[in-house]
Amino acid sequence: MSDSIVIIPTYNEKENIEKIVRKVFSLPKTFDILVIDDGSPDGTQLIVRELQKEFSDRLHLIERAGKLGLGTAYIAGFQWALQRDYAFIFEMDADFSHNPDDLLRLYKTCSEDGTDVAIGSRYVTGVNVVNWPISRVLLSYFASKYVRLISGMKIHDTTAGFKCYRREVLQTIDLNEIKFKGYAFQIEMKYTAYKSGFVLKEVPIIFVNRVEGTSKMNTGIFGEALFGVIQLKWDSLFHQYPQKKTA
Repeated sequence: MSDSIVIIPTYNEKENIEKIVRKVFSLPKTFDILVIDDGSPDGTQLIVRELQKEFSDRLHLIERAGKLGLGTAYIAGFQWALQRDYAFIFEMDADFSHNPDDLLRLYKTCSEDGTDVAIGSRYVTGVNVVNWPISRVLLSYFASKYVRLISGMKIHDTTAGFKCYRREVLQTIDLNEIKFKGYAFQIEMKYTAYKSGFVLKEVPIIFVNRVEGTSKMNTGIFGEALFGVIQLKWDSLFHQYPQKKTA
């Protein structure tokens, strides 16, 4: 078993899932993969089951009954990983918007550089987004700036979904108290880790819009982020966060 697990939530990703699995497994470092499929009507989960015959020890699958939200998928994945001995737990999309080669850089940042949460960042060195409409780039960029301002986090890409967590972070955070199920989940996880005293570091990546399959993004996602961060900030005034243990 690897020391690292890559969690990939899926819904209708039949065009991408086999390619992303094979790409991750071709990397020079060994990563295991956990796919969490929310009842994809297109048969994504059937492709994963076939691949499990080839990669029985490295490829894992949780099948859920329907679309239950990105946040709940990752929480289920985190809890699954914590029941095993993984030291590094990753979030990654199935659609190649996150380059699997960058898993190596995120891993190094956490395993060698003393970082607790490594964030694959689109905005830490400018705007590194390919094939998005300019309206969407601006919406995402300024949403992250807004969240940074309200939350106080020194993070440029606050909504990023390509991350590596050291095991201790997910053990410390009370995962049952994470409120958001959509993309505001990404903000809440970073904010909770930040308030718990963990070290967050951005690693510059190039984000490429999906080529195959259908995007799950919509303007409601950004609305959740805009209002969610106000709720997070307000709640934090009355909340005692569990703290990182010091050696």
